[in-house]
Amino acid sequence: MKFLNHLEEWFVSFLMAGAVLVIFVAVVHRYAAGLPIPVVQDWLLTINLGWAQELCIIMFVWMAKFGAAYGVRTGIHVGVDVLVNKLNVRTRAKFIIFALSAGAFFTGLVAVLGFDFIWHNGMHYAVYNILGLNDGSLFEGPVTPDLEWPTWAVYSAVPLGSTLMCFRFLQVLVRFIRTGELPHHDHSHVEGVDETILSHTLDEETEASEGEGTAVVKTTHGEDAKEAKA
Repeated sequence: MKFLNHLEEWFVSFLMAGAVLVIFVAVVHRYAAGLPIPVVQDWLLTINLGWAQELCIIMFVWMAKFGAAYGVRTGIHVGVDVLVNKLNVRTRAKFIIFALSAGAFFTGLVAVLGFDFIWHNGMHYAVYNILGLNDGSLFEGPVTPDLEWPTWAVYSAVPLGSTLMCFRFLQVLVRFIRTGELPHHDHSHVEGVDETILSHTLDEETEASEGEGTAVVKTTHGEDAKEAKA
């Protein structure tokens, strides 16, 4: 399970970093190609980055779908639970179980419909080709405008991400039934930062600021005393 958790995090991080890098390169190329620099401008104009925007859109869609599954696992999604938290423990537990079950059902339904859509949108053509079962009557399916990738491969982010999200809902549901605990994301926590070192640093900064404040107060009192004597 830890491997799946790390794989999920690495995949989302890779997509995020990759999209930012592609956008950065495309923007720099766009403006640099407009500079009248001999030889360099001609070379830049031969480089076609018209596919960059489409690739970034695809990467952001995949990032959003798998990021949503990560959000379910870590409890980072925003939820309105003011009324639910005012209920008694048993009633609150029933509402939480219902909500998690509904989330699992909905994402599972989206996954099933998504797989059905991409299967008839060209995935069946690719699978039958790989297995050598294509008799020539199958629909190949459309491709994206710039990258010319099969759209079924791009749209597979929906069923794959929804499947993972459904699994995360069921995972949280089972954990809640067993322990009564829900995942909670601490916005003040930064992954990879040693809490002991961070706490020590904050204490030092607090002491330093308090010392500066005390010195300022003493200086002010001294100046007031001098003015009173004068």
